[in-house]
Amino acid sequence: MCPKKSALFYLQTLATQELQTIKTSFNSNMTTLRLKELEESSKLLTSNKQIISDSDESLQERLGNSSLLNISLNDEMRVARILEVEPYEYIHNEPYSCLLRAPFLVLLIAVEPKKTDARDAIRKTWGNESVAGGLGIVRLFFIGVNQDTQRNGSKLQHTIAEESDRYHDIIQQDYRDTYNNLTLKTLMGMYWITKYCPEAKYVMKTDSDMFVNTEYLIEKILKPKGQRTQKYFTGLHMTGYSPNRNNESKWYMPPELFPGRRYPTFCSGTGYVFSGDVAQRIYVASLIIPRLHLEDVYVGICLAKLKIKPEPPPNEHLFNHWRVTFSSCRYSNLITSHGFHPNELIQYWQDLQSNKHNPCQTTGVSAK
Repeated sequence: MCPKKSALFYLQTLATQELQTIKTSFNSNMTTLRLKELEESSKLLTSNKQIISDSDESLQERLGNSSLLNISLNDEMRVARILEVEPYEYIHNEPYSCLLRAPFLVLLIAVEPKKTDARDAIRKTWGNESVAGGLGIVRLFFIGVNQDTQRNGSKLQHTIAEESDRYHDIIQQDYRDTYNNLTLKTLMGMYWITKYCPEAKYVMKTDSDMFVNTEYLIEKILKPKGQRTQKYFTGLHMTGYSPNRNNESKWYMPPELFPGRRYPTFCSGTGYVFSGDVAQRIYVASLIIPRLHLEDVYVGICLAKLKIKPEPPPNEHLFNHWRVTFSSCRYSNLITSHGFHPNELIQYWQDLQSNKHNPCQTTGVSAK
């Protein structure tokens, strides 16, 4: 049996992932932010000592007084400066996706480079532009690079390039596409919205193995809100969760990174929805909050820093981070379900569409 890894070893390993540090300088009251990768570095991250449990009464006060807060999150000039610096090189980008029209909904889909079948299935189902009618929807797949994409004459990278040319929905940057970089991948999505699609009304971040009833999301959850909403964030609430201190777990959180007893309330990273303005707020907040590898936890910490409280969905069964047994009746009244193969997505979506006018009058597809 291998000896257990120490927290120090874990931190050093985590720090070798594609993370960024900040150098802040002042010039005529103008803040210039430089982002620098810590690639191949064993430098430890600054501890989140200021980020404590939302069960502690002093949470907001201690977050608000954090010594890390040395820039104003509302200063548009500083935000503009931030956006001048591309954190990572774009291999494939779609900077004009929102040029002609501000979309009602942007789908930020985290996906591994090799998951070509998953991307194709999503294009044919819940990520198809037709689901939003005339409102406007933009579908974007966020991917990084790995050994398979970086080989000379890589067939996978060639396939990705062909997808990009055909569908114009690939955002690929040169960070390493790993589990520990899921936070980085999400933040690159936030950056993209902030720079290239700031007028988007709503954004959904989700994963490639999810079933998303985008029609229900739009018609029943987002459209009734009417006027443009600010500081809106919703999804499956994860409240009162304690950090996992078992260093054998993929969800292990070293106390050196997060010393608190409980995380602030966060929404499951399998699927959450927010108003377009929140993307900029989260991205800028991420520049002053030390990075964690647990993406949904980290986003929740950013929200706590911003004093944005996740709003509970109208029904607690709408967002699911587990696989819900399929029936057209059940799936016509939920937003997310987790753990699907591409062929299942297509099969269940077709069944849902064929029974959409009377979803509870038929047994539909029998599935687990």
